[in-house]
Amino acid sequence: MLYRLLRPLLFKLPPETAHCVSFNAIENARKLGLLPNRPMACQPRRIMGLDFPNPIGLAAGLDKNGEHLDTLAALGFGFIEVGTITPLPQPGNPQPRIFRIPQANAIINRLGFNNQGVDKLIANIQCSDYRGILGINIGKNFSTPIDKATDDYLICLGKVYNYASYITINISSPNTKDLRQLQNTEELDHLLCALKSAQEKLTELHGQYKPLAIKIAPDLEPSQIDAIAVLLMKHKMDCVIATNTTLSRAGVEELPHSLEAGGLSGAPLTQQATRVIRQLHATLQGAIPIIGVGGIMSAADAMEKMSAGASLVQIYTGMIYHGPDLVQEIAQAVCTDQ
Repeated sequence: MLYRLLRPLLFKLPPETAHCVSFNAIENARKLGLLPNRPMACQPRRIMGLDFPNPIGLAAGLDKNGEHLDTLAALGFGFIEVGTITPLPQPGNPQPRIFRIPQANAIINRLGFNNQGVDKLIANIQCSDYRGILGINIGKNFSTPIDKATDDYLICLGKVYNYASYITINISSPNTKDLRQLQNTEELDHLLCALKSAQEKLTELHGQYKPLAIKIAPDLEPSQIDAIAVLLMKHKMDCVIATNTTLSRAGVEELPHSLEAGGLSGAPLTQQATRVIRQLHATLQGAIPIIGVGGIMSAADAMEKMSAGASLVQIYTGMIYHGPDLVQEIAQAVCTDQ
């Protein structure tokens, strides 16, 4: 309720400024003991060999560098995903690079994997008290040629392996040049082979098996979705996350900022992401679990993703528009449905 009162003020600020102000406010509230701790163990699920206290997670992107894990944990998430991080720090694309479209409950971003690098992320995790399920989302540096992208993923995988509950391979951001080429059959087959080989060696080295998830785009043809699903099963991947942001502008045509370059998230993505989940579920037939993300703006949206075949869901833009209470609203709906 408080967030709904504050949102008009926050929306008067540039998006990245509002992001910093919001996190500073909730960090200070937590330190002063004013932030209620809302851990919620409701409908626990075992997915990827991990025990999730509830199926509602935070999507990658909100806390790229793992700076706010303790505060986010107090909001009731069943799991948190940080990143996308890259081997070397990089500033991302020039500002402004985030654009709100409030008439459509949407956001366009072209951040471009801005992050402080994998070593800084690890340092932040080591300073945190968070002991819940942590996903670490990894990508390639902008300066790395696409034919060398596998090298960047392997560097990050090796470094974060001991600190992650699972690792997400981001091959679907529209804001890093040529990245989505890695979803093509030949490139993806090569990448998955290298990742699974590295996972096997890291498991032996550390005595722990850490699941690997692949995050895919919503802008795929049905034949591409099926081809990806076949490769995921061939390489025995542990999970698929559907979906990232979209290049489509359906639902925001003629609205201010709709022509800005970048990925669109929020309500206009809801049904597009759900269609991808439904097709993946039909092709995978339960062989690989699905995490549903994309346009979850309400409890009903989350439940629709689960009905389409998602075992877990993640939110991001929905929290920007509706605040932390959205986590509890979804959790309550899940509890009622069990």
